Amino acid sequence: MSTRIRRTAVVLAATAVLPLALSACSDSGSGSDSAKSDASTKASAAATDNSMSGSDSTTADQPFGTGCAAVPKSGSGSFDGMAQDPVATAASNNPALSTLVAAVKKAGLVDTLNNAQNITVFAPTNDAFAKIPKATLDKVLNDKAQLTKILTYHVVGQKLTPANLENGSFDTLEKSKLTTAGSGESYTVNDSAKVVCGNVKTANANVYIIDTVLMPTS
Repeated sequence: MSTRIRRTAVVLAATAVLPLALSACSDSGSGSDSAKSDASTKASAAATDNSMSGSDSTTADQPFGTGCAAVPKSGSGSFDGMAQDPVATAASNNPALSTLVAAVKKAGLVDTLNNAQNITVFAPTNDAFAKIPKATLDKVLNDKAQLTKILTYHVVGQKLTPANLENGSFDTLEKSKLTTAGSGESYTVNDSAKVVCGNVKTANANVYIIDTVLMPTS
């Protein structure tokens, strides 16, 4: 009897231990799978981050420059809002370009700019116009022919990317050339005007906001 009792006890003990062992194995496998899943997720996220940070395509289409901070964050004057409108209309929604917009209206160029396709506009800020002595500026604003000449000198008949500006020479709608130079997020036009907010998109144009009014040489 005692031998039979001992055998029964051993069987019962083994039966009790087996589920615990199976459970432990299951937990260990689950933990391993979870760790692998976590590692895979982190690796994927890291790859995505690296891809985004190293990809020219994700940054090349974005506006850049210290002057971009003055652009409204939302509404029709924001980057998203400007992208929906043709260039003259888009500029009219940007408070920093109000003097330029007034000049474009005086010259009767609103429809010309809005109806043009695939152009680049170098848009002087209000501060850029403020650099011109008031008497001189008033005289130009009241001389439609001269005003038209100056304004069309700021327009190139093709869409220019930042890469195009690195060492460029371009025909303007005024029929003379302007030059650009620079790299990264630092560009100049005619060695004098600095791009303060570049690569701004409108429905029909790329816009580079500049800190100095350009004057045609002819």
